[in-house]
Amino acid sequence: MENIHDPHNVSAILRTCDAVGIAKVSLVYNVEKFPKLNRTSSASAIKWVERERYRDVKECFDNLHNEGFKIYASSLAEHSISLYDIDFTQKAAVVLGNEHRGISEEAAQSADGLFFIPMHGMVQSLNVSVANAVILYEAQRQRLISGMYDKPELNEEEIDKFIDEWCKK
Repeated sequence: MENIHDPHNVSAILRTCDAVGIAKVSLVYNVEKFPKLNRTSSASAIKWVERERYRDVKECFDNLHNEGFKIYASSLAEHSISLYDIDFTQKAAVVLGNEHRGISEEAAQSADGLFFIPMHGMVQSLNVSVANAVILYEAQRQRLISGMYDKPELNEEEIDKFIDEWCKK
């Protein structure tokens, strides 16, 4: 997430992340003030989804690249590809921008690719938390079809560590 303004949107995004099994989210706040997160909107997802905060797009993207992620940013730019053309069976990070300004120029230039959500009505965009849900469920659909959820990515020791940490929350 990059400079999402509305705390209800941030909370709803975190709730959807938890619903599809995303354990960590990167948040860049260098224009907007970091919002106070709402436990009601997030349905306690803020308790389960780790949040990594950054003041700089470059630092965030460098960390994601070092972890092996390709970065795709949501944009209505002319050269953006359809959401459905992204291969989510590979490590992919998705960038969603501010509700009014969208992603920054720096994020657009630094991303590995830009994408849009195909729409057939008269409006050209969705609420950012709704867009997040559409994107994450497309990623989950691709991963289910490819069998990626047939066996856990974490070994027993890592699972035990997470359970211990979650029980402390």
